[in-house]
Amino acid sequence: MRYAVIGGGPAGLYFALLAKKANPADEVLVAERNPPDATFGWGVVFSEETLGALRDADYETYNEIADSFARWNAIDIYYRDTRIRSRGHVFTGISRKVLLNILQRRCQALGVRIDFEREVSDINEFAGADLIIGADGINGLVRRTYAEFFKPQVAVHPTKYVWFGSDLPLDAFTFIFRRNDHGLFQVHAYPFDARTCTFIVECPEDAWQRAGLGSGAEANSIAYCQDLFRPELRGRRLMSNRSLWLNFVTLRQESWHKGNVVVLGDAAHTAHFSIGSGTKLAMEDSIALVDALRRHRDVNVALNDYEMERQPVVERFQEAALESSSYFEHVSRYASFDPRQFAFNLLTRSRRITYVNLTQRDPELVRTVDSWFSAAATASPDGAARLSPPPMFAPFRIGGLTLPNRVAIAAGPDLAAAARTGAGLVLTEFVSITEDGRITPETPVIDRTGQDILRAAVEHVHQAGSVVALQLGHAGRRGSMRPRVEGIDRPLRRGGWRLMAASPIAYTPHAALPKEMAGRDMAHVVTVFATAARAAASCWVDALELNFGQGYLLGSFISPLTNQRRDEYGGALERRMRFPLEVLDAVRNSWDRPLMIRISGDDWAPGGNDLDAVVQIAAQLKAHGADLIHAVMGQTVWESRPDYRRLFGVAASDRIRNEAGIPTLAGGNITTSDEVNTIVAAGRADLCLLDL
Repeated sequence: MRYAVIGGGPAGLYFALLAKKANPADEVLVAERNPPDATFGWGVVFSEETLGALRDADYETYNEIADSFARWNAIDIYYRDTRIRSRGHVFTGISRKVLLNILQRRCQALGVRIDFEREVSDINEFAGADLIIGADGINGLVRRTYAEFFKPQVAVHPTKYVWFGSDLPLDAFTFIFRRNDHGLFQVHAYPFDARTCTFIVECPEDAWQRAGLGSGAEANSIAYCQDLFRPELRGRRLMSNRSLWLNFVTLRQESWHKGNVVVLGDAAHTAHFSIGSGTKLAMEDSIALVDALRRHRDVNVALNDYEMERQPVVERFQEAALESSSYFEHVSRYASFDPRQFAFNLLTRSRRITYVNLTQRDPELVRTVDSWFSAAATASPDGAARLSPPPMFAPFRIGGLTLPNRVAIAAGPDLAAAARTGAGLVLTEFVSITEDGRITPETPVIDRTGQDILRAAVEHVHQAGSVVALQLGHAGRRGSMRPRVEGIDRPLRRGGWRLMAASPIAYTPHAALPKEMAGRDMAHVVTVFATAARAAASCWVDALELNFGQGYLLGSFISPLTNQRRDEYGGALERRMRFPLEVLDAVRNSWDRPLMIRISGDDWAPGGNDLDAVVQIAAQLKAHGADLIHAVMGQTVWESRPDYRRLFGVAASDRIRNEAGIPTLAGGNITTSDEVNTIVAAGRADLCLLDL
């Protein structure tokens, strides 16, 4: 085999040496545009898992790399003039230049030919190669040449970052958060030898503009950042190596090969620098590609096998990187957090570290967080209790009501059975305010008969020590459907009832067309909601949850996809909110207990409400007396594109809680106590809906 590798970074060199080692008779050429001693960037980080893969792939390079490592097990977080150290996180770092030199020497020892300072302008220069490997980065020739076949998706991140080095000796992965008149700046720093560290500065683009850092002059950027982080630098200097301010770009591609051309590393995919996985993923790509070529004589089969093995792994890292980058891009929303909660939130940002995992790594930090959380929840002196329960067992006050813990559960018809689970809050199924507001013929209605049944059920919940919230709503255009056992959103064949909605748009292609609500219809619904609230009070219900989402009546006014009115109730968000707020005001005036609102956290459909709009919606609901927001996802329109991954509703809960400033209930495939403890302790929600 004849291999031509374009790009002499870690991915290209590691593939070359592994391919040559696997079959010394093969010809392996690496074309690298830079001289052998040139490198851009500073240090790279490896996990213990990656080291094991490198050891198994080539013990000689592993030994050299391991001998050059800086090792540490702590993370330092500087926030609001406080340093919090978390231990138990094993990291290893190495100078990028040292790593490249090790790989270059190993390639040359094995007989790999490396053409330094060779600028490749046309892939046809390697027409005689059996396989061309593109390891020339995200902006490289190979990816650009075959973009039509690779089908890239490129996402440009909103923050600016610059990659410095420093002669500051560190013994921990270090995060620094510093606000000045220009905005919030943050540092990601880590050692890679005994004397030097990588020092990445990141900030929102508006802060970057206000600070005058857009001139492009490296000296100005160094001077500004050195002055800003003077206390942490302790007299040490920042160093530049083509240190330019950039926006990180996340690259995803549908395919990584075409014919006898394949890409790996940053030429195939990228993941945000905040999880430190770029070089790791690149070198693991090289291992997988060589292994696939060893297993299959047919190159095309080998390349397909390589993609099938690596793409799922990379996608998982990209999802974690997306969670992590989103945290840093919006970290200002946590500016009011206590330093202990801020640190816990940061450490668990990508979901790779959870409450249980952090307890194993750093039990002292978790005990500190538990103690602070318990004290805050019970209004006790901070630190009064050395041993405190996990956050999910801390009480929560909503209005004048105290829940015994942070767990909610959605009940079916048997409320008592739900209460016996020990959940602090039991949510009822959808209860309609009127007969014509039902979803199906089986939907309960808060009429006289329904009140008698509800009163008995609530008494059982109270006897079990739980609190009950009654979900009140009107189905709107999602009404007159068959029972769920016959399928979701299937219209009744006979015996249906007239529907109404914000606009005359059927929920599904086969559903009945609803009537557009007139003023008298709205006035009637407002009155009936208020009457239903008073009825709930007479049934000893502890809290109400008004359903303003999921495509039901009130949700149909809020979404631009379902509200196409041309009167004062349609158009801009403020006008679309008018009728739902009239309902909220009427209920608030009739109900003096906790009032929750269920809203759609994202319509999951083009042109619908996204999270930015939902934060505004939540703020308006808060201003009109809502005590808590429960964000559910999708279902606004039949053709929505759901993404029901693990914890899929937590991001919406996080933003609403910490941007609109209102307590939240998070849901979305939350299935373990570990997830509840992580979400609540990190301040992403106040309550969690546990799926049992």
